Amino acid sequence: MSTDVFSDALNRVKQIGESADVSPEIIEGLMHPKATMTASLPVRMDDGSTKHFTGYRCQYNNVLGPTKGGIRYHPDVSLEEVQALALWMTIKCAVVGLPYGGGKGGVIVDPKHLSPMELERLSRSYVRAMADFIGPQTDIPAPDVYTNARIMGWMADEYEAIKRVKAPGVITGKPVRLGGSLGRDDATGRGAYLCVLELAKKKGLNPAETTVAVQGFGNGGYHAVRLLQDAGYKVVAISDSQGGIYSDNGFDVNSIYQEKQRSRRVRAVYCEHSVCELVDHKSISNEELLELDVDILIPAALEGVITAKNAANIKAKYIVEVANGPIESDADPIIDEKGIVVIPDVLANAGGVTVSYFEWAQNRAGYAWTLEEVHQRLEHIMQKSFADVWELTESENRSMRDAAYTVAMRRIGQGIEAHGTRDYFNS
Repeated sequence: MSTDVFSDALNRVKQIGESADVSPEIIEGLMHPKATMTASLPVRMDDGSTKHFTGYRCQYNNVLGPTKGGIRYHPDVSLEEVQALALWMTIKCAVVGLPYGGGKGGVIVDPKHLSPMELERLSRSYVRAMADFIGPQTDIPAPDVYTNARIMGWMADEYEAIKRVKAPGVITGKPVRLGGSLGRDDATGRGAYLCVLELAKKKGLNPAETTVAVQGFGNGGYHAVRLLQDAGYKVVAISDSQGGIYSDNGFDVNSIYQEKQRSRRVRAVYCEHSVCELVDHKSISNEELLELDVDILIPAALEGVITAKNAANIKAKYIVEVANGPIESDADPIIDEKGIVVIPDVLANAGGVTVSYFEWAQNRAGYAWTLEEVHQRLEHIMQKSFADVWELTESENRSMRDAAYTVAMRRIGQGIEAHGTRDYFNS
């Protein structure tokens, strides 16, 4: 990940905004986060000592609605990363037409080194620090890297205890019995999968002849390739933070996922019921996976894995960004020159925030939807959003990333113009 990830994100907004004929006033507004909070989070450890962790929450832009975005627990979390993620979330919500602005949060911690009770204390400490900064009509957190439904349940419970109200809409991604939505668990991967289906229609892809590699086998990456395999696509490479595996013959995604839950490792296995056997494969690094000669590459890990240094080595015909910001801005021209079609993160991974929006809407209405309703509504939004971006890509001869950002900035611009801009007041 680039140490200057926020500057890189701003640079991309500025470059695309200027080429898209977006008002300088709108671009300037997107250069500055609305508000950011930094807090020291005291946590009583199991041995009786107290440790302090640093937590962040950024509300980037709320022109189109309350801010929305996940909370990640990771040792590499930084203020700059949180601000970049909040900016991307601002763009993402506008691309898919949600009534949200962008936000993001994070804690500098390796959650693997915490006991379950320490993890709960940390999560509640975060909410105590942020209780006056978040809220169901101001800023709505959700899960992200190394956070999950249980953690969101702890956070929602702590907020309600502090405020002395029932407020299920304050946080999304909760357990279903605590107001969570059906379909949230695979929403990010499903959104990416739906984008691939739309791309296949445009490019005439035959699933049986289309190879897929995924870097990152967490929630988003796993569900994306699981659904693609179910649709007939051939998944030939999978990796996690420890390394990867490759086979021309492809893998059974569910077998590998089942083994990872058991051993915490990505291993080339085929499982039938509880019996697993090793299959022929080649061990590869994450870097090697990115450069495989496959049809579809899915970077689903962290930011900045494709840079100007390795972009020329990318051989995939299509890249689907399930991770946030996996391609740095200085790699964009190289990728475009090679003719690689990129479905950008602000579209490809928008399924997660879309179903989070569904959860928030259900919480506010006090009425739960069926899984079928969630899937149908998600499919409708992803198909329409893909069509909006693709139409601009074709009509203005832009990359899909440029088109997605242009769609978003013009929608944000319409919100700003409704209040009046320099042109209005000087007319």
